[in-house]
Amino acid sequence: MQRFAQGLFFAVVVLAGIPESAGASADAGRPNVLLILADDLGYGDLSSYGATDLKTPNIDALVAAGVRCDRFYANSPVCSPTRAALLTGRYPDLVGVPGVIRTHPDDSWGALSPRAVLLPQVLKRAGYLTALVGKWHLGLGASSLPNRRGFDRFHGFLGDMMDDYHNHRRHGINYMRRDDREIDPEGHATDLFSQWAIDFLNECKGKDRPFFLELAYNAPHTPVQPPQEWLETVRQRAPDLDLKRARLVALIEHLDHGIGQVLAALHANGQAERTLIVFTSDNGGQLDAGAHCGSNRGGKQEMYEGGIRVPLCAVWPGRIEPGTRSDRVALSMDLFPTICEAAGVGVDHPIDGVSLLATFQGKKGEASIERDLIFVRREGGSKYNGQDYYAVRRGDWKLVQNSPFEPFQLFHLGQDPMEAHDRSVGERATFNSLSGVLRRHLQRAGTVPWQPSERAGGDEKLKPPTGHQASAHR
Repeated sequence: MQRFAQGLFFAVVVLAGIPESAGASADAGRPNVLLILADDLGYGDLSSYGATDLKTPNIDALVAAGVRCDRFYANSPVCSPTRAALLTGRYPDLVGVPGVIRTHPDDSWGALSPRAVLLPQVLKRAGYLTALVGKWHLGLGASSLPNRRGFDRFHGFLGDMMDDYHNHRRHGINYMRRDDREIDPEGHATDLFSQWAIDFLNECKGKDRPFFLELAYNAPHTPVQPPQEWLETVRQRAPDLDLKRARLVALIEHLDHGIGQVLAALHANGQAERTLIVFTSDNGGQLDAGAHCGSNRGGKQEMYEGGIRVPLCAVWPGRIEPGTRSDRVALSMDLFPTICEAAGVGVDHPIDGVSLLATFQGKKGEASIERDLIFVRREGGSKYNGQDYYAVRRGDWKLVQNSPFEPFQLFHLGQDPMEAHDRSVGERATFNSLSGVLRRHLQRAGTVPWQPSERAGGDEKLKPPTGHQASAHR
């Protein structure tokens, strides 16, 4: 278990051992920003969030070194919409991504609007060097690629999921890229992404220009393929643990180790004390893969709490007090204005998110902004048939449709956190009010095309292999 202890040491040195003078250094210029995004990490799958059968010392050290947000939510219970919301500050269906973007047009449910303004574009105008390492999942056409949407550097994977963490293919297609050049690297995807992030940090070492790095891992998304030695370590430590769960635990622990290596490089390069670090997940954990979503109902793909409630922590030495917590309700789209405010960058176009920076910094008198929040997903296959389903939240009231083919239910999360008692009959005024909020949102979203054929304009996509049969929904 030495590797865990070493990772924890580095993370503590980086994030909790910063001298008091670090605040003055951070004031000298705009902060670097490191945004770490896990894929399908459940709310209960970190030891700092209650897991007892896994060890995540590096992420736990991040949580301890800054603010932990206990009621943070993904904009959607699946991947692409949340990523679109995070990078645009908009509800995902308002930028053309109500559902998952996939290789094959007959099973793809979004196309990022060419009019959408992405976070790296805004930060570039303020002098930031911008990079994406890891998973993109917001389009395969030439005009949709990361380097065309504001990222100076891209080193990672274009597609939705890898069919194998070692050969990095999806439907037989190699989606690995270095900027616009196809590459075919050897190694486990988590290790590759960690090293490529370190390479970028090393490139930025000693430069005055601040950087924005989005480090978007595929892990712990299915297929659950931890390196064999990591699985063996978990099996030796917990021989009675179910094998499915043991594999996921090993994949998450391997992810945590990679994050520890990145944090160690940040420290070694002297970059840590002027870097804002944000860690979160794109949606809840996949229950049939062995994930735990805490004491919440449901998991990935579901509008219940387990599908959309995700961990989040933010660390900024000298600016965010270590060991603090917030119960403010917030969404992925709020990270766009939060990062912009931290960077001193104004936003001069419409967005739906609100900055959380004052909340992160624990400023007295900062009240939670009362607002209606909407969660969306469109999906295909016989289970969804190309239709969408939603949740709307106002305070502790939550209107939920967990399938396009079932009635809406109304829950009061403060009194019923497990969403077990539908109150749509007895609280008809609230039900009708939230339904009206949703209808008005649908009118706005209905003006935004989301089908690739409607806006591709001849944009060349990577060709899927012949003989395709529609994939299972991931």
